[in-house]
Amino acid sequence: MKLWGIDLGGTKIECAVLDSDRNLEVVVRMRLPTESANGYQHILSQIKRLIDMVAEQVGERPSKVGFATPGVLEPETHLMKNSNTICLNGQPLKADLEKILGVPCQLANDANCFALAEALIGAGKEHPTAEVVFGVIMGTGVGGGLVVNNKIIAGHHGIGGEWGHNILEEGGEPCYCGKAGCVEQVISGPALERYYERVSGEKLTMKVILERYHAGGDEHANATIERLLEYYGRAISTLINVLDPGLIVIGGGVGNVELLYTAGYERIKKYIFNKGVVTTPILKPKLGDSAGVFGAALL
Repeated sequence: MKLWGIDLGGTKIECAVLDSDRNLEVVVRMRLPTESANGYQHILSQIKRLIDMVAEQVGERPSKVGFATPGVLEPETHLMKNSNTICLNGQPLKADLEKILGVPCQLANDANCFALAEALIGAGKEHPTAEVVFGVIMGTGVGGGLVVNNKIIAGHHGIGGEWGHNILEEGGEPCYCGKAGCVEQVISGPALERYYERVSGEKLTMKVILERYHAGGDEHANATIERLLEYYGRAISTLINVLDPGLIVIGGGVGNVELLYTAGYERIKKYIFNKGVVTTPILKPKLGDSAGVFGAALL
């Protein structure tokens, strides 16, 4: 049986077909640019074009397709919301996809698809007893996905796992969600770069800030990384206090900062409701940038 998945990103649309009869072997992977500036209907046409191209390669058309999407479907209205690809918001994406493709479509937030893929065929394979797996995205934005007993928990409002939009810093930077001081506005890559610029007057990338931190002698780089570690510890401790997952997997560019898994792990102990004892495995993803599209196929 062929499992079809689409990862709908802001800059690219990726399709992967997995063969469930061959240990989820990848049959085909192809990409097209999203070209979201051209609007909602153009995105639909790009998806249709990509499915047609992949079908020609595979030699058959899909019977159903899973989609990893930015944002989520509102359960009551079945319209998209909370997407940073703005033209998707307010649109009946699932219904329109099923109309143009002629097959059932299953949609889930991209962070949930990331969490599902890592739980089933990624880092979770090393921790098979983990009933609760939380997937964290720390990059340009901050998001999360929740998987319980190998099933995505979308939640009553469709916002299950939206870790990035809880207030972490009172009086912090305003967020597009309408609040201020959200996790995303404190420990995302752009937020940390803005902080460095604010305290130093110099605009640098996270890569250079981290290099200066390790080199020593840059008090502003030290303050920026200290800010990351401290607020990371607070934010992750909240996840553990509420959900107590058996595994946390951290994706995204900021998730590659090695200090998160050493000094950052120690900061969690200051805030956890467990007398300072933390045994939760916190790992990097095993699937890299394939997690989203693989998770979509696994839907």
